[in-house]
Amino acid sequence: MPRLVLASQSPARLATLKSAGVAPDVVVSGVDEDKVLADAADRFGDLDPADAVLVLAQAKAEEVAARLEASWDDADDEPPTDLIVVGCDSMLEIDGTIVGKPADAATARERWRAMRGGKGVLHSGHWVIDLRDDADGGTGGTLGSTSSTTVWFADIDDDEIDAYVATDEPLHVAGAFTIDGLGGPYVERIEGDHHGVVGISLPLLRELLGELDVPWRSLRDA
Repeated sequence: MPRLVLASQSPARLATLKSAGVAPDVVVSGVDEDKVLADAADRFGDLDPADAVLVLAQAKAEEVAARLEASWDDADDEPPTDLIVVGCDSMLEIDGTIVGKPADAATARERWRAMRGGKGVLHSGHWVIDLRDDADGGTGGTLGSTSSTTVWFADIDDDEIDAYVATDEPLHVAGAFTIDGLGGPYVERIEGDHHGVVGISLPLLRELLGELDVPWRSLRDA
């Protein structure tokens, strides 16, 4: 059975996978996101948000995959032959501008005052790398795609914004909000995949794995 390696430290992504019956190994990537984006801009020009998250997801998956393979070369034990790595990254786009994690509480409050009563698009990039051996059905494939979901925010007042920011939750997530946590009451509706807003689109991941001849059920039953 194939085993999934999640190249992300996001508790929300891990919880989303577990709720769908998949218990991945977690190996956090060590990429410098600013450098990755700067290098990509030098090569390809300005990136739109949907491409930026895909570039970062690919970088994270590739860094973890390379680190795993290097560790196997140095190990005495037989390396695993059944691993598939998935990297993810998310950004909120508002009026064509990328919005990441707020640097501090003041920034989070300012962000929410700008977002309330409006909408944004949450982009989540996904990149998958097949590290399985041929004998285990490995394809050697590497591919990715982006999930984009439109989010409408409630028109909350300053007191409610201050109370939410005081929880510290907005400081740790892209766009300064969650849909599956304390920020859920402040999201009025979405158009697109709910899981993509959390940070990992299960339908999109299933499709990508299908391109590698990995049925979703094979992960769920592992």
